[in-house]
Amino acid sequence: MPIVVDIDVMLARRKMAVGTLAERVGVTPANIAVLKNGRAKAVRFTTLEALCEVLRCQPGDLLRFEPDTAVDTELSSDVAVASLDRDGVRET
Repeated sequence: MPIVVDIDVMLARRKMAVGTLAERVGVTPANIAVLKNGRAKAVRFTTLEALCEVLRCQPGDLLRFEPDTAVDTELSSDVAVASLDRDGVRET
């Protein structure tokens, strides 16, 4: 998945246990585990805000984008074609 969650990194930096984080944020330890392990499909802004407040960090400290190689290659070729089209050159 291109979005990587680094909650475990911040937990280690803050020397905080998952259970402590869950309690302070107001979610279950299982939900923190889902986020930590990259199995979450979404995160509420209120939860992200609480995580940042408790861990004293910014959202970018918890989330980062790492594109898949295949997707990255496909997007690069789409951008190149789009750029050629804007310049009036059409791919044949």
